[in-house]
Amino acid sequence: MNWLGLLVLLTVAGLVQGTWDNCGWTCGLRPMVSDSIPHDYGLTRIVGGTDAKSGAWPWMVSIQHPWIPGLEHWCGGSLIAADWVLTAAHCFDKIEKISILNVVIGATQLSQPGPGAQVRQIKKLLRHKNYKRSDITNDIALLELNDPVECSPYIQLACVADPTVRVSELQNCWIAGWGTTTEGDEDVSDHLQEAKVQLIDVQLCNSSDWYAGKIHPYNLCAGYLEGNIDTCQGDSGGPLMCQDKNADSWWVVGVTSWGRGCARAKQPGVYTSTQHFYDWILAQMGLNPFRTAS
Repeated sequence: MNWLGLLVLLTVAGLVQGTWDNCGWTCGLRPMVSDSIPHDYGLTRIVGGTDAKSGAWPWMVSIQHPWIPGLEHWCGGSLIAADWVLTAAHCFDKIEKISILNVVIGATQLSQPGPGAQVRQIKKLLRHKNYKRSDITNDIALLELNDPVECSPYIQLACVADPTVRVSELQNCWIAGWGTTTEGDEDVSDHLQEAKVQLIDVQLCNSSDWYAGKIHPYNLCAGYLEGNIDTCQGDSGGPLMCQDKNADSWWVVGVTSWGRGCARAKQPGVYTSTQHFYDWILAQMGLNPFRTAS
């Protein structure tokens, strides 16, 4: 990781008033899981599901709606500062009052979040001004929490992919979420699911027998040609994560946006590129790393 990337990480993690003393100067680390050990549990997937280990993805959050029966889970998200969550704009299409939503951080099993979990409310919702529900363009949003979280082994900050990261070269990429494990299912997963996926060339993803021109330049596609492994309903807003090629740290390179069905062949998950919207993210948080550096 070059010095500029490191500076950006420090800025995002540390220069929000009152947060750096809680969450330190690092992001993208997983204290509960060793990344020096090959991270491959076989054919793991969200659709069809294998449970993630406790604390495996410590920046994962569950956005919950109290009117939803059962586990109340609505969408996923990523903690990128002690009081900011990155998620998808379309998660809030049908939400009239964000004040009734809860954000659960540090949980793996929703029915038993455990002592490491914390709950916050949403102080402010910032959806991209050019987001359009009709064609899911600019599908990205930020949530400002009502109170900063306290970081712990179960709660860590995610690294947002900055302009210096060569995303296309990253190979160890994963998705995670509490969404449904079968297309058409109505019940979300109680236990956080994880899956290893491959980044798919956007031109291929946009070809005639794939998504036929519906993929925007700021989208990423991830999954497999044959399908079988994918995000599904309820995983929206959650992260597409890739490990840095030269470190144990992880980058959130995408936000789960949409897909045609779940785990279908030549219909992989479509994600909003965090790198493309990096400047927008910093601007909404009131950060400017380059100005700060000078």
